[in-house]
Amino acid sequence: MQDSTPLKQWSNEFGADYRDRNKLDAATVLQAQQVFSRVFEEASLTGEVRSVLEVGCNVGINLAGLRKMQPNSAKLQLSAIEPNKQTCQTARENADLSLDRIECSDCYSMPFPDGHFDLVFTAGVLIHIPPNRLEEAMREITRVSKRFVMCMECFSHQPEEVTYHGQQGLLWKCDFGGKYLDTVSSLTTRKYGFIWMREFPHYDDLNWWVFEKQA
Repeated sequence: MQDSTPLKQWSNEFGADYRDRNKLDAATVLQAQQVFSRVFEEASLTGEVRSVLEVGCNVGINLAGLRKMQPNSAKLQLSAIEPNKQTCQTARENADLSLDRIECSDCYSMPFPDGHFDLVFTAGVLIHIPPNRLEEAMREITRVSKRFVMCMECFSHQPEEVTYHGQQGLLWKCDFGGKYLDTVSSLTTRKYGFIWMREFPHYDDLNWWVFEKQA
């Protein structure tokens, strides 16, 4: 049985509350710029990526950081999906993001052809996908990637559910990097690392992985 409860939550008032808690301002965008500049440098992605899709962009903080990266970040084609209609519209109307495309959609069935983006990524999104649908989401994310898949997620050696804003059934931790490799045989590890909340308060303590898609 497929569990759609978290998706319904993110699509309604719960998702709106999340949007209101996460402000796109100079401080959060600067942190996103620094985080993604570090990841791109460590994974040697600079110059290798021209089109990017963020799965679950919220108001677009990560995309704004990508847009401000140097060099040649202004040439990046940035796209996104976001399941909350109002939040999607907020990101669509933000001229500073200069998005190539944004769709109100979920990660289980995305309106893009196979291999459409150089890089497809999530940041704090896979943790909100029910374990019984995680493989489905990972396969769909990989499907629309031409070359790279990246995730930034909270890590746990053993799968565990965590209470999230007083509610159950909304957040799970696991080894997401290992799960990708176990789920999608065409992926190989390009690089991985850690984002420390003490250095970047907008982000949780996140492990990140960049995978390369083999022919």
